[in-house]
Amino acid sequence: MADSDKAVFRVQINGPIEEVWKEITRQDKPQACMFNSQLHTRELKPGEKMQMRTKSGKFVGVVGEILEFDPPRRYAHTFKFTNCDDPPCKVIYDLEQKDGGTQFTMTLEDLPAGTKTAKQMLQGGKLIVNTLKRVVETGKPALGVRLLFVLFRIMEPISPKSQRVENWPL
Repeated sequence: MADSDKAVFRVQINGPIEEVWKEITRQDKPQACMFNSQLHTRELKPGEKMQMRTKSGKFVGVVGEILEFDPPRRYAHTFKFTNCDDPPCKVIYDLEQKDGGTQFTMTLEDLPAGTKTAKQMLQGGKLIVNTLKRVVETGKPALGVRLLFVLFRIMEPISPKSQRVENWPL
């Protein structure tokens, strides 16, 4: 649900908080819940730049700066799509052990109203939390999401040159 510049997406995951944390902070392989993008940063700590790159590592879809890093409870960063000129917003992940599993909350703040960023973030929020739930509980995303990853891989060569990794140094 969204206010003018804020949206909250929450899901209960039947899995330990450590597994959920591992999935949203992993750097060793693409994160299925983040549209199969891979997190890159020098270090997971406040003040460091972060990027979400395509599976091949050739293109950067998102850049930001880590704002908070408190394992395994909170991770927050700024968020800017590299394919548009919209101002950055904030993404905050809160995890809480609850009812034998993990309550995961993704909060979007400072969404630039009426922008492509706001539209895509609001559309993608539910998919992110549901895919995270599915990956932690079953080990893989739903078939429709996996098919979306195939489409992303097919379309990667036609990504704008402005998104090439050499244009976005860490």
